Formats: sequence, structure tokens, C-alpha cells
Amino acid sequence: MSDEVTIRLLTKLSELSERYGDLLGQMNDPAVASNPARTAEIGKELGRLRRLVDPYRSLRTVRDQLDSATALMADRSQDPDLRELAEEEAAELRGRYDQMLEDLKERIVMDDDSAIQSVILEIRAGTGGEEAALFVRDLYEMYLRFCERRGLRVEVLDQSGADSGGLKEVVLSVKGERVYRMLGYEGGGHRVQRVPQTEAQGRIHTSAATVAVLPEPEEINIEINWEKDVEEFVSRAGGPGGQNVNKVSSAIRLVHKETGITVSMRDEKSQHKNRAKGRRLMLSRVYDHYRSKEVAARDSARRTMIGSGDRSQRIRTYNFPQNRVTDHRINQDFNLERVIEGDLDDLVEALQTHDKEQRLKSL
Repeated sequence: MSDEVTIRLLTKLSELSERYGDLLGQMNDPAVASNPARTAEIGKELGRLRRLVDPYRSLRTVRDQLDSATALMADRSQDPDLRELAEEEAAELRGRYDQMLEDLKERIVMDDDSAIQSVILEIRAGTGGEEAALFVRDLYEMYLRFCERRGLRVEVLDQSGADSGGLKEVVLSVKGERVYRMLGYEGGGHRVQRVPQTEAQGRIHTSAATVAVLPEPEEINIEINWEKDVEEFVSRAGGPGGQNVNKVSSAIRLVHKETGITVSMRDEKSQHKNRAKGRRLMLSRVYDHYRSKEVAARDSARRTMIGSGDRSQRIRTYNFPQNRVTDHRINQDFNLERVIEGDLDDLVEALQTHDKEQRLKSL
């Protein structure tokens, strides 16, 4: 990281430390103490800031110790043995300082993402017909393997099959520590190049799928009045026959009036369960809608960074004939066989590193 970026980083952390001190002072104000809502609001902000301010203040302590050791080393009037000890101490402090600075880089630009421990992962077939549906199934299985490797918990919220045995769409809930940091880069357009099983001439076809990754934080600051803000439509679930499918109206479609966001849920035979799942998905989509607008307003350059998750952006190509996966955001190639088997570690690490660098530059 350049000296200029380091200076901006430390300046930002200093401002946050001052803000933290100011909030502590407000908590001691009788007018604030008598206002439970304001006290709770300040308490939440203090909690968020503490994750940065405490390590920053520890960093400053180490920096002061390093400066003292360096000054002692340079003081020719001191005993040579004492200066030698100071040199050894300075080397140890410098290593500790550099590591603490790296940790703070990660925290200041990734802390919000790291705090999200639940996401909604949506995969939908794009152009390519049945081959696109098969690709959705491949992506679904790839993510399942990856989640299993990383100890993430997966729940299928909804899915729609295709005649070929593929999937037109699948909606998953994925939970686990730092899940958004691991899956947040998957949002966007995925393209596959391969010879379909039905292709007699051996010609390579190109198909596509889109992936959306919606944060599902424990506290979503979005209030929805389900009676006034949302229209609900009930219908019979589609699919193979059976008394429940034919006679019971269990499928739910929800439309958020203000944003036009629509959620359809038909995976469960119970109307109540479909409604509960649909509302949960609606909350995440509406939250993501407003969150994206806030991010765009705060930093117009953010959309050029990795985590924008725009579905219209082609982010990755899976080239089967060449056994290669190309991520177009970082222009790097990875082994397709390993990626499809769920070994996304190198790919995710490369994306995280690049994204961190871009966010630091935008401080």
C-alpha cells in the first residue's frame, strides 16, 4: 500500500477515534441518558466504532514504542549494549506494527461485509434454453460443495426445475461466519462455453446464468407494513399432479408497491410456510434495493469495484474445452475442474485482495 493511502487510512481512523470519544461524552450527558432511543442509537454506533478504534489505539501505542526504540538506537551517547537491545526491540515492534496495520486495512474497508452472517443466494437461467438450466444446476452444485468445504449452512428456499433435469432458478439461504465476504463476489452474469450433450455436431454453445447475493443481516433496518405496503396474490402451485397441487391454493406472490419488487414462493405445500419464506426474501430484496442506492449515492466509483453485484455485468466465463475459468473483473484464469468441484478458495482470495485494494484507494 502506498504512503499516500496509508496516510489517508490513519487520518480516517483518527477521525473515527475522535468520533468515538465524542459519543462517550454524549453518553454522560443527562439529556441523552434520559432518552432511551438516543442512548440505544449511540450504543450501537459505539459498538461498531469500537471494532476499529480499539485496535487503532493499540496501533498508536506500538507506534510510540517503536519511535522511542528508534530514537534510542540513534542516540550515540547511549551504552552500546542498550542500543543493541533497542535495535532488537525495534525489529519486533516494526513487525507487530506492520501486522496490526494490515489487520486495520481489512477491518476499515471490509468490517461491514464481514459482519453479515446470512445471505440469500439466487441463481437464474439466462440465454441458452435447456443448456442454461443445466448450467444453473452446475452452479448450484458448485456453491453447495463450496459451502460444505467452508462449513456454511445452506437452506433451499425455492427452486424451479426444467425438462432437461436442470434448474430454471434456485433460491438459497446461506448462513455462517463471514459468509458475505466469501459469496458476495458471486453476484453478476456467469457465462458457460461448452458442447451440450444434445449437440451432435460437437459445436461449442454459449449459455448464461445470473447470480444475486443479497445480505440478510440479523437487523434489517427496513420496515414493511405487510397489509399496506405489499400486495399478496394466492394461486395453486405448479408442478406435477397430486391432490394438494390441484386443489389447494398454496403458492404466494408478493409485490412491494413502492419499489415494484416481486417475490413468488411455491416450494412448500403450506400457504403459511410459503408466505413466511416469501416475506423473508422480500425483506432482503427491499433491503438490498435501498442499500444499493445508498452505496451509489455515497460513492459513485463503487459500481466499478468488485462487490457491486450488478446482474447485468458479466463477471465470469466457464470455458469447458479449455478447462479454464476467467474472472473478468481481475482478468485472472483459474482451473475449471477445481472450481466446479467447489474449490473456489484461490478465486475468492484473489477477488478479496483486489477489492480491498480498490476500497482503500477510495477512502
